[in-house]
Amino acid sequence: MENLHIVFWLLKDISWCMVWPPLGILMIFPTLIISIVIAWRTRQFMSELCHNLAITVWITANSYWMISEFMHFDTEILFGTVTYKYLALIPFLTGVLILAYYYFWHKPKHPEEEETM
Repeated sequence: MENLHIVFWLLKDISWCMVWPPLGILMIFPTLIISIVIAWRTRQFMSELCHNLAITVWITANSYWMISEFMHFDTEILFGTVTYKYLALIPFLTGVLILAYYYFWHKPKHPEEEETM
């Protein structure tokens, strides 16, 4: 499943690069669904869960950014000098916060915990 996930992710990003909106948008769904399934399946290991959740929000941010470019609202002003593309920072920063939680809070408090499957 993880290998297939990479195929969908690459197809999504190639479509973005080649400006093929239908395929790019279509590839969001299997890429995101598989990342959620992977996170769910690894939930018993906090290390795996946090990293897989970070990947899921990264794909979400990346997908929003791609859609904003495809639909040409990425450069429209949201407020001040902030454009709609900057909304992708919300899930990107969420991923950073998830990993910060794991590395700076959870891992130091559970040094004996198994990290991977």
